[in-house]
Amino acid sequence: MVIFSKSLATITLASSACAAPASSLDNTQPAGENPIGEFSVEYLGNQDADNSCSHRDLGFAGHIQDKWYAVYGDTLWCAPGVSDQDADTDGQFHGMVRDSVSALTDNPLIVHDLFLNGDSPVPHQKQFIPFEKKWGEDNLVGFGGTSLVETDYTNATGAVYYLVNHAEDYRGAGVAKVQVLDGIPTVTERLGDNGYWWDAKENPKYGDVAAYRDIHSEYTYVLGNPPGKITSWPDNAYVYQARVKAVDSFDLSKYEYWWGRENGWKSDLLTTFTAETAVLWGTGQGQIVYSQYFKTYLYVHLQGATISLLSAPSPEGPWSAAKEIYTATPINDGLVYAGVAYPYLDDTGKTLTIAFTNNNHIQVIRVAFA
Repeated sequence: MVIFSKSLATITLASSACAAPASSLDNTQPAGENPIGEFSVEYLGNQDADNSCSHRDLGFAGHIQDKWYAVYGDTLWCAPGVSDQDADTDGQFHGMVRDSVSALTDNPLIVHDLFLNGDSPVPHQKQFIPFEKKWGEDNLVGFGGTSLVETDYTNATGAVYYLVNHAEDYRGAGVAKVQVLDGIPTVTERLGDNGYWWDAKENPKYGDVAAYRDIHSEYTYVLGNPPGKITSWPDNAYVYQARVKAVDSFDLSKYEYWWGRENGWKSDLLTTFTAETAVLWGTGQGQIVYSQYFKTYLYVHLQGATISLLSAPSPEGPWSAAKEIYTATPINDGLVYAGVAYPYLDDTGKTLTIAFTNNNHIQVIRVAFA
């Protein structure tokens, strides 16, 4: 299977402790104690759709009006008529979209694909975040999206954060309004004069690492990799964050930016990109969840092929050292990345079901904590 350019920022690999290089004031160094002790892991298998067939990546989970959905990245259609991705063995390209959306189910191995085309006998996904010719976009432009985050329960409205990418030219990070229409999350508006708000060369790529609607506050947190102008290591591995009250998600003036533990949140755009103003270093794309079992926030992500969990008292950090949970075996030496969590499957938090991408396959494990 051909690995297409990731729709989101380049995957970064880190040391096992996720600790940034030391500096005089480094707010990304592990802090606090990770509460995860003994645990067991059950490998559940590959995730498939019950009504379509494709190879895909990402699949970040989020909800609107108590219904959970997955936002996938590059979605490669299987051959016409093929309904099982393992049977798609001809090695040919049959078409793709740069992102798609599915309904999650009570079985983490089965999703129900939404927004399908008229292909017969097996339909395929349409693109979730539409490209706009007026902004110079075409079907080669990617819109890597993180989790759907609810902004208005009553009106079944949410937001999706994404990074506009054209042949590894990261143009900007943006947000789109999503409304559930006839049971399908539908992008009804992309914000910004060019379809994005934050120019990726000068600003962190907010939302390309994670997006989280906090269950204990009014805020949505969006985490992103450094501006494109920062290319040297270790500076290109820092992660920065912004936040906004969910009801104000579509008003750029209401966003706040993290200027570090000493300076806190400011309405001024972040312009200093250092270990002091960053929140994490060297972590891949993932998801924040609140663990009712541990009474703490967890960040699910991968370091290489290893799933790791960080903990923090708040979505803004500070984050602990990583607890390594499970190491996957790469399929055909492909990439393994993008930690996804399904907290809705166990409200107690005693177990946590986690998905990840393994060479365009979504694989799933369940962790049981002691």
